[in-house]
Amino acid sequence: MMSLQRAMVILVAALPVCGFANSASAQTPQSKAAKPAPKAAAPAKPAPKSAAPAKPAAPAAAGKAEPSLIGQFGTWGAYTATPNGKKVCFALAKPASSKTNPPNRPRDPSYAFISTRPAEKVSNEVSIMIGYPLKPGSEGSLEVGGTRFAMYSQGDGLWIKNAAEEDRLVDALRKGADATVKGVSAKGTETTDTFPLKGLSQALDKLAQECRR
Repeated sequence: MMSLQRAMVILVAALPVCGFANSASAQTPQSKAAKPAPKAAAPAKPAPKSAAPAKPAAPAAAGKAEPSLIGQFGTWGAYTATPNGKKVCFALAKPASSKTNPPNRPRDPSYAFISTRPAEKVSNEVSIMIGYPLKPGSEGSLEVGGTRFAMYSQGDGLWIKNAAEEDRLVDALRKGADATVKGVSAKGTETTDTFPLKGLSQALDKLAQECRR
């Protein structure tokens, strides 16, 4: 099973190439710059929906990519890392509950990330590391406060399908009690993860201060 440490390392290791991956793929005007994910290879934000998502670059040597915890707020940890000399900040949490259909299917742990890369002028990018390879071309979802946001899949990650809605999503996450994320594995397993949101707003405020430095 993948540990939290390993997940963050993978996320951060991929950060240095996220910008290239996104610019290399023809993206729609509404798509935002790629934002980071944690420690290990942070999944580069896949290209927005109208363009085929660029496959995230393979994990690169990330220099001092090891994240440092700068604050714990409820279930959300606030972290910083400096892969290849470029500072990244992210909030990370594990789900309070996870269900599969069919039940009890094995999978790696799931994590939610909200990431900021000042060098790339990217802030508060939402991504979910779902814990298994997702069905190619499948659409997931994130529901918070009664509002459903479509998510597109790439590898084992989910990103918001309409980049223009990301600020609204982050605002909803700040105000919500929990978020429910759904995805479908390459083998057809349906997964539902519920992430508590208590502490997220404080974690993002802390990171906003940290990433200004």
